[in-house]
Amino acid sequence: MGPPADTPPEQPPLTVVKGEPSAEELAALTAVVLSLGSGEPAAPEKPGARHWIRRQQLQLAPKPGPGSWKRSRG
Repeated sequence: MGPPADTPPEQPPLTVVKGEPSAEELAALTAVVLSLGSGEPAAPEKPGARHWIRRQQLQLAPKPGPGSWKRSRG
């Protein structure tokens, strides 16, 4: 079954307006355009328990002193 008769046909994601690209060129362009359209930027990851355990094993616990605020971030 196709789309209902009252819905307009869907527009193609890309339209070539000049030149005659090969099938490989269109495939490459489509891949790039689709990869750019992810929408949301990735959220920065918060350090997990494993991260803090490893810091303790390496004795990288925050220490007081100049610049300690930088080291406390993790």
